[in-house]
Order: sequence, then structure tokens, then C-alpha cells
Amino acid sequence: MTADRIEKQRVLQAPRERVWQAVSEAPRFGYWFGVDFDGPFVEGARITGRIAPTQVDAEVARLQEPYRGMAFEFLVERIEPLRRISFRWHPFAIDPTVDYSAETMTLIEFVLTEQGDATLLTISESGFDQIPAQRRAQAYAANEGGWTHQLELVAKYLALKTPD
Repeated sequence: MTADRIEKQRVLQAPRERVWQAVSEAPRFGYWFGVDFDGPFVEGARITGRIAPTQVDAEVARLQEPYRGMAFEFLVERIEPLRRISFRWHPFAIDPTVDYSAETMTLIEFVLTEQGDATLLTISESGFDQIPAQRRAQAYAANEGGWTHQLELVAKYLALKTPD
């Protein structure tokens, strides 16, 4: 049995505006997350991303390399500038022989809270209970660890002097 929700938090040493750019602008997001998107993040839009290993961490890039070019879909659910952006996707949808389109998508939320000169970033993903039982535990475990990596990647991205 798995939990239905993952939540990770990190205080980032960057102003909220800069963190917002990193999580709400598709090219910047892709740079640290490890994906090339076919368009901008627009509320209500469905966009396709293809795995393209992160540019900020060689070790994580090596882990992503076997999946290079693998496509996945993001549904941009909600954008609240400087505060929250949320997406839906099919988590851990890595088997090219499986059609995941009939499955319920999980909800990913990036929430920014100003903390002086820093920003608290909370990343959550919920809805795992709706994933088919035969892949639920694996999807949860993969993403539980994945979001830990992604918080580290966004922090590394924000630490770059010229991030893009």
C-alpha cells in the first residue's frame, strides 16, 4: 500500500521572482528538470515534453540518459503568478508499449512562499491512489525519490551565475 501524496520542501536562496521563472517558464524548467517542451506553459494547455538530460547535474543527467527522447504529456492546470503553478501528468509512464492515456493523471503543484530574501518551494504530487494497482507502488517510489532530486536540481540551477 502506498500513500496518495508526495510533498517536498526546500528553502531556496533566491528571490521569489527568480524561482517563479525557474518553475513557470518551460525552457528554464526544462533546463534543470531535464526535458525539452514543445511550447510554453499556458493555463489549460496540453504540451509535450521529451526527456533531455538536465544541464545542471552530471550524475542525474546520466540517470536520465536512458530515457532521452521519451515523450510525455503535461496538462498545465493552473497558473497563479509568483505563487503557484500546477500540472497533471502520467507518473512513471516509461514503458513505450503501454498506453497510459486512459489512466487518471496525478496533480503536481509548485508553491512559492517568500521568506525574506529566500523562497520556500513546496512541490507536491497527489492522486497516486487513482493509478492502476499493478503500477501504483512503483510510480510512487520513483517519484518520491525523483522529487528529492528535482529540488536539488532547481537549487543548483538557481545557484548558476548565468543559468541559460
